Amino acid sequence: MDKELIPKNHFHFIGVGGIGMSAIAIGLLKKGYSISGSDVVKNNETNKLEKLGAIIFNSQVGQNIEFITSKFNNKLINFVVSTAIKSENKELMYCREKNLTVKHRSEILALLMQSYTSLAVAGSHGKTSTSTFLSTLLELCTHNSSSITGGIIPIYNSNCHLEDTKFLVAEVDESDGTIIRYKSDIGIINNIDFDHCDHFSDVGEVISSFKEFATKSKKLLINFDCEITRNNFYSENKWSNTKPINVAYALIPTEINKSHTIGKYYENGNFISSVNIPIPGLHNLSNITAAIAASRMIGIDFLEIKKNIKYLKLPKKRFEFRGQIDKRNLYDDYAHHPNEIKETIKLGRLFINQKNKNIPHKSRLIAIFQPHRYSRTKQFSKEFAEELSKADVIYVTNIYGAGEKNEDEITSKIITDLIYKQNKNVAYINNYHEITKNFYELTQKGDLILNMGAGDCHNFWSILNGENN
Repeated sequence: MDKELIPKNHFHFIGVGGIGMSAIAIGLLKKGYSISGSDVVKNNETNKLEKLGAIIFNSQVGQNIEFITSKFNNKLINFVVSTAIKSENKELMYCREKNLTVKHRSEILALLMQSYTSLAVAGSHGKTSTSTFLSTLLELCTHNSSSITGGIIPIYNSNCHLEDTKFLVAEVDESDGTIIRYKSDIGIINNIDFDHCDHFSDVGEVISSFKEFATKSKKLLINFDCEITRNNFYSENKWSNTKPINVAYALIPTEINKSHTIGKYYENGNFISSVNIPIPGLHNLSNITAAIAASRMIGIDFLEIKKNIKYLKLPKKRFEFRGQIDKRNLYDDYAHHPNEIKETIKLGRLFINQKNKNIPHKSRLIAIFQPHRYSRTKQFSKEFAEELSKADVIYVTNIYGAGEKNEDEITSKIITDLIYKQNKNVAYINNYHEITKNFYELTQKGDLILNMGAGDCHNFWSILNGENN
């Protein structure tokens, strides 16, 4: 373990409730470090940390830092932030005034990765799902694996499982450019797309960031089906879902339905076996192929992998069935980029086309979308409209700013006006309380409702139940 991670250390996380921040905090707690953190929002992650013994503040003020520095005055204290923490944050301002050591969460994750044979999962889309599939396979095949991810992994019911194991699966984020800090034994690039326009000005900058990550990976595994990765990265370790030639790993689908995908698995062009995967969707098949390929690269026997594939599950908020209200089925999905919405709507259509014969009404696909960030809404308004208009009915709510300033006075109407040109069944609805109030007028029996976004939109199910039960 690096000298910066010694038992004398204390870590204080500013904004500890975030899914990525809480994962690292939980991991350090499990490794025996003392932990504190602050967040203005109480959630499952902050509750879990408190139960594990962390000191949690429900406010972010300078006095919190004062308290921590006096309580742990016999320890070296590291204050940890993510890119989401703004310079005007009172705790951060206090740290700067007092010249206290402030580290970015990526620095701590990079240090933790050094103690393991690390498999770093990167890419514009599907990182959390791929990390989940890989974590599940490694846990079941080796019983010697840890994970730190940006989602709740069903096998651990947590975003962090950090033990003294040989392997570590780490989901690494490119959104703020910190991906260049990670050194891994196997670096996995799912795909590359232009996103995070608050940080990158064009796709070339995104590619450069991934190139630096690739050079720091001892071995690189790339998606051959993604044009950008195929054209910009060289590796002998490639996977594909379209053809088995010129790639090391291929899984070609022969049957796709709403409960599973059956495919033929190849290595270096040789047919190995048919595989039955318990998860639908072509984008999920790509993520699962990446997990199989990475498992094979560290020497796991294919028969072991095949035996455990049946236990794969999607992480939470990835086409997650939340329940049924008066014959209306509600699904949550984290889709917040046009290409993610495209795949989620495609999967929704697959479900409707194989719908339950007992529902007499014609099933409609209802898309509820909460845009995430003003910069992304402005950059991709046309693409959002293009993909969302493929649903039967679309409701767009107000933008979740994620701490961004709305300098250009962007609103969701920029998307709804463009959708209206392609699909008249669209409405702007201010928030989820409004949707709940008018739920039975806005929906009908048999509807499949896709609730999409990366903000607080996933509270919808509990708002609905609070007002409908």
